[in-house]
Amino acid sequence: MTGGLTSDSATGARIARVGVVGGGLMGSGIAQVAAQAGLDTTVRELTDALLARARDAITRSLDKAVEKAKLTNDGRDAALARLTFTTRVTDLARADICIEAVVEDLDTKNALWRELHAIAPPHTIFASNTSSLTIAAMAAASGRPDRMVGLHFFNPVPLMRLVEVVRTITTSDDTFGRTMELVRQLGKQPIVARDSSGFVVNRLLIPYMLDAIRALENGVGSIADIDTGMQLGAGHPMGPFTLLDFVGLDTVARVAEVMFDEYREQRFAPPPLLRRLVLAGHLGRKTGRGFYDHSADPPTPSNLAL
Repeated sequence: MTGGLTSDSATGARIARVGVVGGGLMGSGIAQVAAQAGLDTTVRELTDALLARARDAITRSLDKAVEKAKLTNDGRDAALARLTFTTRVTDLARADICIEAVVEDLDTKNALWRELHAIAPPHTIFASNTSSLTIAAMAAASGRPDRMVGLHFFNPVPLMRLVEVVRTITTSDDTFGRTMELVRQLGKQPIVARDSSGFVVNRLLIPYMLDAIRALENGVGSIADIDTGMQLGAGHPMGPFTLLDFVGLDTVARVAEVMFDEYREQRFAPPPLLRRLVLAGHLGRKTGRGFYDHSADPPTPSNLAL
């Protein structure tokens, strides 16, 4: 592909080949927008079954874009043709940037970076889609701290325009510049975030959602009234409990715990009600029940016996 990098390419060249590690909700979305932007994209998952799920998710998303006249049939077919799916890490060896979207666990991520460092050429940038872990905690393990950045996309990736670009004290100017250019090439709006747990958005959003749970625990208002209050009174597109169920209560609890460990501030501590719901397996939309019962249409507030 014209303008692409080879294994001995000089720094500063435009990114042309993208590797995405993890084909779940975030990884498949990142792969889709990269392919739609004209980049050859390889998705790596652990099993063929997970790869099939990622491929199906991307295909459904592209089909929906065609139905809504946001994408042509030819555009969909071209994007699908740029996608490769594999279970082999070695198939990422020619990527100009490897973006990980795996489980939010530092040991897992660092093991991946060490594996990738052994096969990737020196120019390859490593980018983490972490929502809460610091990039510095991965930079040393990556073997290429000057080529390590954070690229925090938001769900759903094809629709959400924001990407937080996180630069560490060891990130080179070349890496930072090429990464910012890539985000714009994907049709996204980058903002630069300091390398601190939660970055910009979650640093503000997580305490907001946790405070809504505490308000419910303290009898300030009902689930429906707190949601309606924030929608109509603050102009939010959805209330905090609808948002919590959308994000996933287990995800919110895990991110909150990471941030509490980092800052030791009470506002980041997961409230007891959140912990109880996670223990009960009531995780929100993905399990059918959280703060709302999603088996009803429209969803109805859950009876939480407070």
